[in-house]
Amino acid sequence: MGDLVHTSRLRIERVKGPIREAFLENFDTPIRFGVHGGIKKFYGVEPDEDIPATLDHMVAAVGA
Repeated sequence: MGDLVHTSRLRIERVKGPIREAFLENFDTPIRFGVHGGIKKFYGVEPDEDIPATLDHMVAAVGA
């Protein structure tokens, strides 16, 4: 097995309903997670604002 390169340290806070913020160590701005489109329809929620879901962030990371 290779050497450990990085360990992510973060905390996630619920803002309201499905909206969450992830605070990563050494970054001032949180990453916001929520729901939109078909995801909010699936869960039967109507948040105050549409925000990218965790799935959107994961797909973007794979494509990077």
